[in-house]
Amino acid sequence: MALMRFTIRTDQSASPAPSALTAVALIVAFAALPTALSAHERLPGPVQADVIRVHDGDTLQVRARIWLGQVISTKVRLAGVDTPELRGRCHREQRMAEAARDFVKRKLNDPRVTLHDIRYGKYAGRVLARVITARGEDLGAALIAAGLARPYRGRRRGSWCEQAQRR
Repeated sequence: MALMRFTIRTDQSASPAPSALTAVALIVAFAALPTALSAHERLPGPVQADVIRVHDGDTLQVRARIWLGQVISTKVRLAGVDTPELRGRCHREQRMAEAARDFVKRKLNDPRVTLHDIRYGKYAGRVLARVITARGEDLGAALIAAGLARPYRGRRRGSWCEQAQRR
């Protein structure tokens, strides 16, 4: 990374000099710029991957081959779906979460998947993607069709406990 120099003038005839705090703020802003720009990047895919672990109904750990001899391991959250949480607020939500996780494990009997529409998630170290199984099935759509997930568009998620009580 290139070093940036700031010159602070003490000449009264020159325009007011930036404070040291302003200089630091500018350095931080310029250093963060590549990260901020890459947060909006998308990779259309397909990217071949193998599922290493199913964390819950909507999060997987995969090993993806991104280039010749280049393999990475990362968490993938299924884009567009929300499943109940294993550490849910009520017992019924926890049971629903276990059912969703077990459903995903069964669908991934063959661990080969293809990732599409890949982008950064809002939590560090995780990406969002559509996940297609080795049989060509969209995993998120299958969860929704089975009643184990609901569509998620990035807004505040509703309570699974309240939904469980209505059933």
